[in-house]
Amino acid sequence: MADPMRIRAQAAGDKATVRVLMSHEMETGQRKDAAGKTIPAWFIQEVTATHNGKPVLSAQWGPSVSKNPFMQFAVKGAKAGDKIAVTWKDNKGDSRTDEATVS
Repeated sequence: MADPMRIRAQAAGDKATVRVLMSHEMETGQRKDAAGKTIPAWFIQEVTATHNGKPVLSAQWGPSVSKNPFMQFAVKGAKAGDKIAVTWKDNKGDSRTDEATVS
C-alpha cells in the first residue's frame, strides 16, 4: 500500500471538518478467486483520530466496509494550524498513521 491515507482538515468557525481517504483492499473473506479458493478476510478493524495529540474519535470496523473507505467527521475547538492524526489497524496487524494540519 504505497499511499495509505489522504487527509484534509478545514476550519470553519469553532470546528474543523476532517476528510480521510484510506487506501486498503478490504476483503470480506467471502469472495473466491479464479481457482475457486476463498480469498482470506483482510479489512480495517480499528480507526482512531487525535487533535493535537488528544483522542477525538475511535471506531471499530468490520468486513462490510468498502474498498478504499472514505470517512468524514467534525472536531469542535479545532483551528487553523492544529494537527489532526488518523491511525488505522487491520485484522492482519498492519497499521498506518498520517497527519494533517488544519487549514
